[in-house]
Amino acid sequence: MQQIFPTAYLPSINYISSFLKEDNPSIELFETYQKQSCRTRCRVMTANGIQTLTVPVVKTNGNHTLTKDIEISYKELWQQTHLRCMESAYRKSAYFDYYFPYFEKIYKQKFNTLIELNDYCLKVILKLLKVKKEFSYTEDFERITDSKDYRLSLSKENDTIKTASYYQVFADRHGFVPNLSIVDLLFNEGNSSIYNLQMTINS
Repeated sequence: MQQIFPTAYLPSINYISSFLKEDNPSIELFETYQKQSCRTRCRVMTANGIQTLTVPVVKTNGNHTLTKDIEISYKELWQQTHLRCMESAYRKSAYFDYYFPYFEKIYKQKFNTLIELNDYCLKVILKLLKVKKEFSYTEDFERITDSKDYRLSLSKENDTIKTASYYQVFADRHGFVPNLSIVDLLFNEGNSSIYNLQMTINS
């Protein structure tokens, strides 16, 4: 059975580890858009603690808008805000100079829809992890019948999910915080990130 994932903005470590363990995963397009979820949010660790970065969107058909039709709003300068936050959070990390240009490129262009942005982010992440992963997008909506469906279980990210520990820049202030955005793992662990994800899969 093909596993269906929600679309996600700079997905969490748990999301990516789950995504990699499934054969030919699919990403949901035809659900009714769910706000305040991984679809538009990611969490990064800053000197002041966890900060949630949110992509502002436009529901073209009101509360009945399908995820595939969600457009990105540029009324706010959110790209600059996200980029500044990422630079502040990770400029002292071991792999900042190598990875930052890839993420900077994301914020230097405009995407019309949320799906276009998230698709681009996911492909950048897979490239940086040096993983070739086939995935597809749904062509219709399949009803959710299991609470373990990824569309539910991955929607609301939290730090109670167990992920393999690794070095974090601000661990001396805040302790180790699991299940942040995959960007946290990449900036801190670089090429070793894939091994951390494999340990998370097997834990």
